[in-house]
Amino acid sequence: MPTRRVTRNLKVEAYALYLAMRHPGTPWCARAVAAGVIAYALSPIDLIPDFIPVLGHLDDAILLPLGVALAVRLIPGEVMIECRARAAEALASVRPVLRAAAIVVVATWVFLVVLAGWLVFRLLRAR
Repeated sequence: MPTRRVTRNLKVEAYALYLAMRHPGTPWCARAVAAGVIAYALSPIDLIPDFIPVLGHLDDAILLPLGVALAVRLIPGEVMIECRARAAEALASVRPVLRAAAIVVVATWVFLVVLAGWLVFRLLRAR
């Protein structure tokens, strides 16, 4: 599926940008731009709040890719190639852990729903 591939590439690129920011071969200006892009991506405060229809997500859809593109241009090519390879390798080995975490989360929610249903049934039956 194209959406999965785009999402996967975005994850690799974002992690590679983080690795490149910490790489000793990255110039300080590229580090500053990368840090700003990562901070903006992770920040709960946006330039335009997300609850504003269309515009709220439009700033993320425009500013983040532009910031990533600028940071990648400022980072030396060989550093970015190395960091992309390290990011792809790291994310490939993390995947089973994420599935296990998802299973734990889903099992917890199922348990809580069953417990709530049992408590409601017990409460209604007592009346």
